[in-house]
Amino acid sequence: MTKTLIDQGLSFIKSGSRIFVQGCGGTPQYLNRLLANRASQLKRVEVLGILPLDNTYTDSKLKDSFFLNSLFASSAVRPCIANGTASYIPTLLSEMPRLFDENILPLDAALIQVSPPDKHGYCSLGVSLEVTRSAVRNAKKVIAQINRHMPRTHGDTFVHMNDIYAYVEYDEPLIEVDYSQEITEVAKIIGKKLAELIDDGSTLQMGVGAVPDCVLNSLQNHKDLSIASEMISDGVVPLIQKGVINNRYKKFHPGSTTCTFILGTRKLYDFVDDNPNILLFDVAVTNDPARIRQNPKMCSINSAIEIDLTGQVCAESLGSTHYSGVGGQMDFMRGAALSQHGKPIIVLPSQTSKGISRIVNTLKEGAAVTTTRALVHYVVTEYGVANLFGKNCQQRAKALIGIAHPDHREALERAAYKRFKNLY
Repeated sequence: MTKTLIDQGLSFIKSGSRIFVQGCGGTPQYLNRLLANRASQLKRVEVLGILPLDNTYTDSKLKDSFFLNSLFASSAVRPCIANGTASYIPTLLSEMPRLFDENILPLDAALIQVSPPDKHGYCSLGVSLEVTRSAVRNAKKVIAQINRHMPRTHGDTFVHMNDIYAYVEYDEPLIEVDYSQEITEVAKIIGKKLAELIDDGSTLQMGVGAVPDCVLNSLQNHKDLSIASEMISDGVVPLIQKGVINNRYKKFHPGSTTCTFILGTRKLYDFVDDNPNILLFDVAVTNDPARIRQNPKMCSINSAIEIDLTGQVCAESLGSTHYSGVGGQMDFMRGAALSQHGKPIIVLPSQTSKGISRIVNTLKEGAAVTTTRALVHYVVTEYGVANLFGKNCQQRAKALIGIAHPDHREALERAAYKRFKNLY
């Protein structure tokens, strides 16, 4: 199609429309800019998406034209949620496709970014499948940016040109995230302690951030590891190349690394391009606890903002101020807990950069409980590992105080005695 037809395609979006925009590394930046150019003609277009990594729809100048209803917030979205010009839909990542499949949130259009079509007319959704597959299935119109920089990934990623209502060919670099820039000495220590928890033959899921890459860096001498994850980042590449990750014992697509999105640097994007051993699937598949639990020694590693003395985890807000989202933490924590010899693991530095303890007597007022205390088994800080499974509230408090920063242990002990009357 020509540029004129992409304009016609975008004109399908009217005031009051609800649209989905692919997020993460697949964010269609040019397509977003084209739609933003029509802002003066639009009022209150509802934009849905996961982890949008550009700030097109959060521009204060466009607040009357677009309202971002985030399924998982990025740094660009947080200020808008705080000031009321955006919002958040609390949903387990595994259940997000139902919002579109069951017509709970009907979509007028889906804006996506794809690789160029092959000789059969199939494009690939590339590095970001997550809930985009469901959006493509259900939107009235699919509008695409075809970008030669988008890797052609395998799995359930393909969209035929016949299913695309309008498209524009525009090449630009994908959004990259380099977690190595965030690595601290504390993260390195946590990574080493986590690696000690992981047995040979384990299947791994890791979330976003510097700590997962530190864990991967510490697994060089492990054997027969598998990846059945929500996402993968740069840290998996050397382990796959060295054969440490060979996906031997996983049950879902053994021999292949499976995930629902890929986020990292160009090195990672080049590695997954046309790589038949990297498979992406709909998030309802990758994050299904019934499927996750089938993997032996399933280790789920997820981060927290703070944890209280009974094990309640907040990973999505700073008190009542929204930060990120539920994501897939509950999906994988439950799946790992049900796996034979599985280990659901929460990781966090013992304190913030300002010296405030992340292990607290009670969560901050208004804080969201992302993972309930009944699902929390292992907790890891730079000061050690606490296994909470089977422990009562007093025993949990004692174990967590033992891995808190030394500067805060006395205050936590006083709070625990006041709350529980004894620690034994």
